Amino acid sequence: MTSPTIPRPRTILGRTTASRALAFAAVVALGASLTGCLRIVVHGDAAAAAERMSEQAMRALAGALPMRVATYNVSLYDDADGGLIRRLENDDANARKIASVLQTVRPDLLLLNEFDYDAEGRAADLFQQRYLGVSQGEGLAPLEYRYRYFAPVNTGVPSGLDLNGDGKVGAQGRERGDDAWGYGLHPGQYGLLVLSRYPIDAAAVRSFRNLKWSAMPDARKPMRPITAGMTSTPFYPDAIWRELRLSSKTHLDVPVETLQGRLHFLVSHPTPPVYDGPEDRNGARNADELRLWRDYLNNDPVDAAWLCDDAGRCGGLANDARFAIAGDLNNAPIDGDGRHDAIRALIEHPRVVRMPAPRSEGADAAAQRDGGANLTHIAPHSEDTGDFGPRVGNLRIDYVLPSHGFRVVDSGVFWPLPDHPRHEATKATDHHLVWVDVVAER
Repeated sequence: MTSPTIPRPRTILGRTTASRALAFAAVVALGASLTGCLRIVVHGDAAAAAERMSEQAMRALAGALPMRVATYNVSLYDDADGGLIRRLENDDANARKIASVLQTVRPDLLLLNEFDYDAEGRAADLFQQRYLGVSQGEGLAPLEYRYRYFAPVNTGVPSGLDLNGDGKVGAQGRERGDDAWGYGLHPGQYGLLVLSRYPIDAAAVRSFRNLKWSAMPDARKPMRPITAGMTSTPFYPDAIWRELRLSSKTHLDVPVETLQGRLHFLVSHPTPPVYDGPEDRNGARNADELRLWRDYLNNDPVDAAWLCDDAGRCGGLANDARFAIAGDLNNAPIDGDGRHDAIRALIEHPRVVRMPAPRSEGADAAAQRDGGANLTHIAPHSEDTGDFGPRVGNLRIDYVLPSHGFRVVDSGVFWPLPDHPRHEATKATDHHLVWVDVVAER
């Protein structure tokens, strides 16, 4: 008889959480008991039926283990089309560091931001086979994700329109990026990649990549500031405003069949609320990209009617659906640039679990060491998820927000102290992995 595979407990920063260890022990003990009894008392077809029952029981018990959901902006992008593939083919040092972090934290369901998209998935194949699938250091086991999802993004896709208002349609460099549907130097730059230990229902994925910003009721339409003798005017001419896409990359609802039931993984990477002018067009876009998820969760017959996905289906997420919002959302609840009311409204949404912000000791230590912009920082530094240099400082802009229907049992930001063996590996990107352990409430 073949026993089903039992998930192994994971450690974070050298310790295993008590809840994971106890649950794992219970699964192993009961599984051994069930398997042993069945081998003694059943024969023939009855044995096969009993084995199936045993596997179902083991699966149910495994579903009681916490599921680790994570997001990580990995900065695995390249300014050249196909550049990431070439780097991954040639033993990229930063990719190895990113893989070592993932082999340490070992998420069950994971969003990677800033992982360049290619239609054939060659970069995703290489990252799994040559980096995640190979131990990246002493004590690190290979990590396999049998399921993944990636899709086209708006970054780097030429719009054919003058989106930055400079009077011309850019053809090269930053001008080209500014006039793409989302800033990027080639199609697919700064893409999204979902990795999962559990099956993904690809046929049911909803994408909002092509959704027009102007379709949003009461959208934050960027306006030029009032000047002497002049009234405020729209930054975008009507002809451009009607065509402009809301999502700077894409917004995806990715249904995943986990051991704890169906989970809608709501993933995105809104534009940074900077790199613009006094019209604050990126700040407005970031806020409305966040509002998209808020309206999606509200699922009001009127308020959600504008939410029509790329397949033409309109409306929000079913009220009884479980979900987790994940991504580099480029907005902090208090500090830094951006319209903070937009991220707070998402964190505090009635369908989102109230939970303490994930924390780390390393973020607090880094802020105390660096000083500078952090002197004006209001929120606790331990909640920060990225280090953005001396001018900006450290901020909390990466999130995993589970829904009601899940109980949060643990969480953290992988920002270890300098004496941790993976401390240097975290410098491969200016973001740090955020993880949340959840258990479904039955």
